[in-house]
Amino acid sequence: MRVLSSVVRLAALSLGLVASTGALAFTGEEGRLIESINAYRSQAQRCGGEASLELPPLNSDTRLALSPEGTRDLQQAMSRAAYPMVNVQAISLSGPRDARAAMNAIEESFCQVVLDPQFVDIGVSQEGRDWRIVLARPLLSGRLGDWQAEGQKLMQAINAARKVPRQCGGQPFAPAPALSWNNTLAGVAASHTRAMANQNFFDHIDRDGRTPGDRAELAGYLYRQIGENIAAGRDTPGKVVDGWLASPGHCAILMSPDFSELGAAYAVDPKSDAGIYWTGLFGSPQ
Repeated sequence: MRVLSSVVRLAALSLGLVASTGALAFTGEEGRLIESINAYRSQAQRCGGEASLELPPLNSDTRLALSPEGTRDLQQAMSRAAYPMVNVQAISLSGPRDARAAMNAIEESFCQVVLDPQFVDIGVSQEGRDWRIVLARPLLSGRLGDWQAEGQKLMQAINAARKVPRQCGGQPFAPAPALSWNNTLAGVAASHTRAMANQNFFDHIDRDGRTPGDRAELAGYLYRQIGENIAAGRDTPGKVVDGWLASPGHCAILMSPDFSELGAAYAVDPKSDAGIYWTGLFGSPQ
């Protein structure tokens, strides 16, 4: 039995990309700042005395490009921009001459905001040396069936992605064989997903300190390798997989030919920060 250390390390929370009516590439210094923020999120960082998880990129959305001189009432501004938000936070900077200087200020004083895993979308506006960076999480809009049905839809989307050769960061992957559904892994995935939703946490290590491998072993799944991708805030299997593919670590787990089985589930708790959570538990049996 072996757990790949890289799999455990990369089994981080994924807040995938989502198509948006306001999605449009930002240009110039604003676009460069978004690129810098996403590069910063793509690696584990030390922030506030704690290590962050690897996070996928934020989706740029022009509805969040609010003028630095605009209203301070973000909810009102979101309403005017027709952005259906659940949560929003803004960073205001005065002084940075370019994106590089702005990023230095963000790393120094606002790392916890840009590394908050609940945020999905970002918009940046610049007027001279004044900047406003807005991060937001939209309302859920998907209509989902039971967790097993949606878990199998997630597997179908993963298997469709595995058919195509791709680059996960700088690592090339050839097409991989389709995964088959495993009920034991599905039960473990469902339990962990409910725990994240009900206990309001975002991690592959649960509140009892158990790793994905620990949970699989306790459920009686004898494995050679195990890996886990988790997601939050995405309301369809397709959006979850898109987010995983946009993150090098999650993409590498998803595309790994070493895995042959999968169990997956989602859970919802409106009292939690992200509202909806997903787990994909990848395994190769002994």
